[in-house]
Amino acid sequence: MKNPTKVITSKSVRFSYANLLTPKSPVEGAEPVYSVSLIISKDDKFTIDRINKAIEAAYEEGANKLKGNAKVVPPLASLRTVLRDGDVDKADDEAYKNSYFVNAKSKTKPGIVDADCNPILNPEEEIYSGMYGRASITFYVYNTGMSKGIACGLNNVQKIMDGDRLGGRASAEYDFREESDPDDDFLD
Repeated sequence: MKNPTKVITSKSVRFSYANLLTPKSPVEGAEPVYSVSLIISKDDKFTIDRINKAIEAAYEEGANKLKGNAKVVPPLASLRTVLRDGDVDKADDEAYKNSYFVNAKSKTKPGIVDADCNPILNPEEEIYSGMYGRASITFYVYNTGMSKGIACGLNNVQKIMDGDRLGGRASAEYDFREESDPDDDFLD
């Protein structure tokens, strides 16, 4: 039976803040997690529709957890949305323009494959913020007593193609292949 809270995105999702190889603490003192911000073009109706349906399914499945000790389940619209508008929430970041985004995380390392579903042999070089691919994500409710909402779990990722690196850091290959050395004549 298909899990209604699970989504496999389209192939055109861009990865940002890609902490897919080593877990990092989101805040000081917190448990380290693997995480990624998935940038989804507003034109990608396929992925956006699937995410909205999965959020609704997670809300329905987790109604009792959301209710907690209260008399009623809070309406979905009152919960912090996990599908956020990049034009609003990341207005100063060009990479998020005309896009939605979802932050996904996991305590366990996600599986990572290439476009042909083969393991990536040099992940330190090939996995980075700015690449494009697909992600397997699952939505679930949380109720910590202090806050309630719907979160996004990260399952696996598939790199489909390279993209411009985000965050301003270029690869060593790019830096040294593209830049001619003024000292080339030094050894002559």
